[in-house]
Amino acid sequence: MKEIRWHGRGGQGGFTAARLLGMAASLSPGYYVQAFPSFGPERRGAPVLGFTRIDTKPIHDHSKVYSCDYVVVLDESLLAVVDVFEGLKADGIMLINSARGGEAFTASGRQVYTIDATGIALAVLGQPVTSTPMFGAFVGATGLVDLPAALTAVDMTLPADSRAKNREVVEWAYNELRRKINA
Repeated sequence: MKEIRWHGRGGQGGFTAARLLGMAASLSPGYYVQAFPSFGPERRGAPVLGFTRIDTKPIHDHSKVYSCDYVVVLDESLLAVVDVFEGLKADGIMLINSARGGEAFTASGRQVYTIDATGIALAVLGQPVTSTPMFGAFVGATGLVDLPAALTAVDMTLPADSRAKNREVVEWAYNELRRKINA
């Protein structure tokens, strides 16, 4: 089983990103998926969590993800208030929305990729909603699902009037992460 934890702030779309990944994975035959949020009465801007589980067997565990293969951070400022590395497996991968390079976070001893998801979102969407660029970057960094499945998930999940721009954002972030990995 692959377990992913998404760190964001209320209103950034962390659960939307978790759901998009779940939808994309569910499009592949033989995969079982869970995608769910963890939040209470938090207000916009408060730290929130989203989770995705992907497996080839039915998933019976409905608890939050404690030990994860991947951690995605939609807002770099969360690193100052939340231990985002907690529970990340030794061979796990961290993906952070940051204009700084991954080397800025190597003290963690983990594999870290960064992408300026805020910049991509502002350029295409006109607002700093980082869920879809981080989803695209995750797909590019991990290969857990392929780009066509990711784009189909956008079409199946997001409102019709926002699909084209969000597809563009997903592809941009995907391609940028692939370039970084292959450099």
